[in-house]
Amino acid sequence: MALNLMGKKRGMIQLFDDNGRSLSCTVIEVEPNVICQVKTVETDGYSAVQLGFDEVKGKDPRTPARRVGKPLAGHFKKNEIAPRRHLKETRVDSTEGFEVGQTVGVDQFAEVEYVDISGRTKGKGYQGVMKRHNFAGGPAAHGSGFHRHAGSRGQRSTPGRVLPLGKAAGHMGDENMTVQNLKVFRVDAKDNIIVVAGPVPGPNGAVVSLSPAVKKPNSVKK
Repeated sequence: MALNLMGKKRGMIQLFDDNGRSLSCTVIEVEPNVICQVKTVETDGYSAVQLGFDEVKGKDPRTPARRVGKPLAGHFKKNEIAPRRHLKETRVDSTEGFEVGQTVGVDQFAEVEYVDISGRTKGKGYQGVMKRHNFAGGPAAHGSGFHRHAGSRGQRSTPGRVLPLGKAAGHMGDENMTVQNLKVFRVDAKDNIIVVAGPVPGPNGAVVSLSPAVKKPNSVKK
C-alpha cells in the first residue's frame, strides 16, 4: 500500500506528451520521508504509519530539538530519528513491512497513474466580492456610483435581517485544498522528483501531500 508522502512544490514547467500536446505540469520535490512511528491496534487502537519530512538542521546540535519543541523532541529522541518539521500519518490495513527509521521515497509512485495532492492555497488577504466571488459589478458609467460594491443583501420587514453564509467581501485563500486525479507525467527517483500534469495548491516551496488517487482507478502504467 502506498503511503501519503510529503514534498515541496518547486514550480511549473511546460512538457509535451507522446501526441505532441503541450501540458502545464507541476514539479514536486519529494525528499525521502522517514517512518517516525508505527501505530498498531494493540497499542493505539488502529493501524497507521507516521511519516516525517524536512529534517531540522542547525550548526549547534541542540538547535533542532529546540525548534520542534520538547514534546516532539522527546518523540524523535525515543525513536532515534533526527527531528522533522512536518509529520503525517497514513491509515493502513496492516503494519507488516514497516519499521521505525525506514525511508520511503517517490519511487513508490513509479507504477501509479493518478494521484491526489493536498496543500494550502495562496493567501490573498481581504478581498472584495468581484475578486473573491466573481461578481460582475455595476455599470461603469460615471454617474452610476455603483461599480464594485456588493449591493444590498437585506430584506424588508420579513425577516428583516441579513441571512448568514451569503457571498460577501472577506478573507480569501489560505485554505486547505485537495486536487484530485492528477496524471503522473514523470517520476525521477534519483533526483527525488515527481512531475504531475496540472496545477497544485500553494506557492513555490509550499509543503504538499501526495497519495494515490481515490476516485480514479490506478492501473499500472505501460
